Amino acid sequence: MRLYALETRYEFLKLIRQPHYSLGTIGFPLMFYVLFGLSLNHGGQGPKASEYLLASYAVFGCVTAALFAFGVGVSTERASGWMLLKRAAPLPTTVYLASKVLTCMLFGGVIVSLLGVLGVTVGGVHFSVTQWASLFAAVMAGCIPFCLIGLALGYVIPPAGAPGIVNLLNLPLAFAGGLWLPYEMLPRFFQAIAPFVPQYHFGRLALGTVGLVADPIAPHIAALAVFAVLGFVAAALAFRRSEH
Repeated sequence: MRLYALETRYEFLKLIRQPHYSLGTIGFPLMFYVLFGLSLNHGGQGPKASEYLLASYAVFGCVTAALFAFGVGVSTERASGWMLLKRAAPLPTTVYLASKVLTCMLFGGVIVSLLGVLGVTVGGVHFSVTQWASLFAAVMAGCIPFCLIGLALGYVIPPAGAPGIVNLLNLPLAFAGGLWLPYEMLPRFFQAIAPFVPQYHFGRLALGTVGLVADPIAPHIAALAVFAVLGFVAAALAFRRSEH
């Protein structure tokens, strides 16, 4: 456990000290929340924008953290030889991977906390303690499929183009998954493809924990589990291919 804790600590410190990563993964959700969640807030019927977008932007930030930590991070570490050094060191592979997953979870917790401060102090968000705890748990656990998807990307994309490729995948899928606009407001085409987008299920799960959608959670958990398995299989195949 000490080995896992130390490796996670070092991984978290490494990423938090990289402005292009920490500011991007934490700053963008906060900026979008201020621009849309707070400025479009209203006191009419239905959920407030400050409540709805707090959950959806928390999901977006956590997905971004996972895809960049694995997709860009693993690609860069492969090219620099750092991963080869890690494999030569007496460090189990599970510790290396688990530390990255736990770091993404920590970033997810930080993002929810900062969005929560803005939402409560400025946006008039009123979630119960149980809802806050459920949102934290959903965001932190829901990042696992995206860590595995990012790991697969990290083994196949070149480091020079990794940030652009990850953004090219992340931003359109975030829109199609209903993280920018509520699913009900999306054009019909995007509503049709949303169930095949992992961000959609992650977003609906997070929104459900705070009572903003009435979807059963079991189908969304099952869908995320399927995406996690697909990401793991793709990562294993990509790793095996990279060894030859």
